[in-house]
Amino acid sequence: MDKYVLSFREIDKSCLPYVGGKGANLGEMSQAGFPVPDGFCVTTYAYQVLLLGSEEIGELLERLDELRQEDSDGIKEWGGRIREHILSMTMPEQMEHAILDAWTNSGSDKAYAVRSSATAEDLPTASFAGQQDTYLNVRGQEQLLHAVQRCWASLFTDRAILYRIKNRFDHRSVFLSVVVQQMVFPEVSGIMFTADPISGRRGTVSIDASFGLGEALVSGLVSADLYQVRGGKLLKKQISRKRTAIYSLPEGGTMTTDIPEQDQEKQALRDANILELAKLGQSIEAHYGSEQDIEWGLEGDKLYILQSRPITTLYPVPELPDEEWRVLLSFGHIQMMTDPMRPLALSFISKLPGFLKEDPDSVDSFFFYPSGGRMFIDFTGPLKMKPARKVILKVLGSMDAKLAAAAAEAVQHEGFQSGKLPGKAVRRMAGKLVPIAFDRVMQVMRHKKADPEKVAAWGDAFIEEAVVKHERAIAEATGAERLARIRQQLGILLPQVVTKVATGLVVGVQTAGALKRELTSLFGEKQAEQYMSQLNKSLPGNVTSEMGLELGDLADLARQHPEVAEYLQRAEAKDFQERLLACRGGQAFRQALEAFLRKHGMRCSGEIDITKPRWYEDPTLILPSLLSHMRTSSNGEHRRKFQQGVKEAEVAERHILEQTGAMKRGKLKKAIKRYRYLMGMREHHKYAVIRHFALYKKVIMEEARKLAKKGVLAEEQDVYFLTMEELIALVDGTFYRDVRSMVEERKHQHESNLEREVPRVMTSEGEVLTGKVKGGKAPEGALEGTAVSAGIVEGVARVIMKPEDAQLNAGEILVAPFTDPGWTPLFASAVGLVIEVGGLMSHGSVIAREYGIPAVAGIDNATSVIKDGARIRLNGTEGYVQILE
Repeated sequence: MDKYVLSFREIDKSCLPYVGGKGANLGEMSQAGFPVPDGFCVTTYAYQVLLLGSEEIGELLERLDELRQEDSDGIKEWGGRIREHILSMTMPEQMEHAILDAWTNSGSDKAYAVRSSATAEDLPTASFAGQQDTYLNVRGQEQLLHAVQRCWASLFTDRAILYRIKNRFDHRSVFLSVVVQQMVFPEVSGIMFTADPISGRRGTVSIDASFGLGEALVSGLVSADLYQVRGGKLLKKQISRKRTAIYSLPEGGTMTTDIPEQDQEKQALRDANILELAKLGQSIEAHYGSEQDIEWGLEGDKLYILQSRPITTLYPVPELPDEEWRVLLSFGHIQMMTDPMRPLALSFISKLPGFLKEDPDSVDSFFFYPSGGRMFIDFTGPLKMKPARKVILKVLGSMDAKLAAAAAEAVQHEGFQSGKLPGKAVRRMAGKLVPIAFDRVMQVMRHKKADPEKVAAWGDAFIEEAVVKHERAIAEATGAERLARIRQQLGILLPQVVTKVATGLVVGVQTAGALKRELTSLFGEKQAEQYMSQLNKSLPGNVTSEMGLELGDLADLARQHPEVAEYLQRAEAKDFQERLLACRGGQAFRQALEAFLRKHGMRCSGEIDITKPRWYEDPTLILPSLLSHMRTSSNGEHRRKFQQGVKEAEVAERHILEQTGAMKRGKLKKAIKRYRYLMGMREHHKYAVIRHFALYKKVIMEEARKLAKKGVLAEEQDVYFLTMEELIALVDGTFYRDVRSMVEERKHQHESNLEREVPRVMTSEGEVLTGKVKGGKAPEGALEGTAVSAGIVEGVARVIMKPEDAQLNAGEILVAPFTDPGWTPLFASAVGLVIEVGGLMSHGSVIAREYGIPAVAGIDNATSVIKDGARIRLNGTEGYVQILE
């Protein structure tokens, strides 16, 4: 388009490239009949023509490209230079005439608001609100042209540059339009959100209102009244003291004035206007099909809409099968992996409850629902069943105290209280679950009577047999059929493998509870806690602990070969094996590494996400953990520590038995053995899943390589952005969409999902529930969490977001967003642990207790509040962290 100006009557949402997000929204609403003051837009074409007349702008933008978001001085310097340059440029005569003609047609005697409107502004995925400048009550030709040019320059304010860098927008790809809109002189104005911006609850209209122009509210000069409307009813009125207001001046510009004291606590907007405005807001939301952030003004008795943009801060609500109220728990917080997942990973996880579906082959979501790159589990039904509720909340509390608190809050919610348990669905699920549960109960009873050492051996053999059996079934098919068999196996993995192998752990947990009660009755609570802590050390058969020990063996081997040790510090994935073999001792180390990978190569950080690279795919991922081990431990120290743990457990057992009468001694001895062997199976059920996922991933990547070779996929990793159904159709030749463009779109969406903070619990209305965790004994200013491994330690905080980036040194405290088995090798190097997500029975907590290091879990934003390298005191007994320096 080569027009310098477009009137609102010529603009709709398709005009975004020419008039930016703000201009497109105003034109769209104007054409839809909403009460929008008239105006026009100076197009992005005009902005581009202006810059084309500059010989310097290219070099200035190149300097801007070199800056990072932390380079505040550089942003200030080069942003200032670009603004000065744009303001010094002469507007082309033809462009100036076009602007003045549009102004004359709209009414040269009127006052105008002149606002910038960027092409990357007010979008569904990003809101640049407030990033560029606004000029109010602009009157006359000279003021208008000057305001337009200042708007162009404001594309390079410090905050606008920083926002683009942070959100990965290219400075050259964002163009600026200028909105010139007739001024409204409101007695009252403000902002309206068509969903509660704090809780996220959809359907609750939240209105902020104050006297005069809305700029006083937006700029934070005044506290506004807050009104909330839901279902056409006014639910909340919070009247604030409004001390100042901004009003227009007759000659142009604005003035800030004090409100008379007797008027400061008056309700700014009458009830009738509140309800009318809320109804108007919901109409705008319905027009756009998404929740809106709306600027409005009341002049006389008439409401005006001055702007509307999508609310981009709300966490998206999953697509659900009906309108029933539901409570949704974050699968990532249960699994200790809160990173966003790609479509293939979400597709895999969504298949796991397939055995509960009426039609197991149906592709419809059930029980598990994806949103924002994460998976949510519908816990409404289980929580409705009172006998199960207490157990569920207790189990959730052992995983993450805040998760349990939020779930408990959901139970008290009006939506939960008013909803009914769907009888048909319950009967169907009961029909599926009861036979499985009966079989597992019988298995638990058999385990209780059996030799626990044999039960643990059975668990190992059962997992191996299941993997071999399923591998054979897949190998018998080819192409799309073997992918279909993977899909079918995912649907039976929980009932036929996971729940079966988990029966050993169930007996271990039951034994732990009974043993602790018995020890408490014999020795008191404090001594019983100490004995249980000692008995928990160096458990036999724990697949994750064994992995950590064997990684320590690799570190010891590397120490014996200096060339290998030196190479590992600079090794990269490319040509890793070849360069390793060129080192003296490289052959011996490679053989040991291959043996390690054969046993543990299916693991990685965030391993429940099948798209995460496994260690067998990139062995260099384990090197940071291995090098940290070499820096912080001496040769064989990890094995000595493990044996020390075994001895401590044996000493505790001996002390217990020595102080126990003959009648109870035999029973306690059996209980301690059962506890140690079967709690050693704590990771077996997840290990079974990860073994299967590794098998499935190899098959999927084989098909991906074929698709990439044919040119269907740009690269084999693009398969991560397909669901299982899409992949099967693609291999089968029945997929007819443009795969490459779909993959690119999903890659951009994944990047956006990385910026989202996932809630632990949300409702089907989008309301985020947080619950309240009972406060502990933390001193003032401390970061409070859950005490999960006793002890106090001071040291340097090492903030690590991914284990493959770890550089732990001796005496350092590991601070991480979460941990799962892929993090285990780092525990041998750390003297303490702080995690954002977790509870008493989460992975990091259990391993910390086994290693005997203090730990605190559930400190929100710990990885950003605690700075890397800060000195901290960690109290794992009371559950808090103090930042010392």
